[in-house]
Amino acid sequence: MTDKELNSIESYLNNVFKTKLIVVKKRKSISDSCEIYLDNEFLGLIYKETEDGEEDYQFHMTILKDDLK
Repeated sequence: MTDKELNSIESYLNNVFKTKLIVVKKRKSISDSCEIYLDNEFLGLIYKETEDGEEDYQFHMTILKDDLK
């Protein structure tokens, strides 16, 4: 993902969730996804999907059962 894409995703997420605490970070050796943080808490990954000439982004967030207690 390009820096422009990462900045756009970060702006979008902060706007949707009405915060300024979401940070998008590049992954070290994987270029088709990025890490999403709220403050310093890891939330999940966003994957770039390219199909039929269209680009979309999928947000994957795992919720551990222990976190629900």
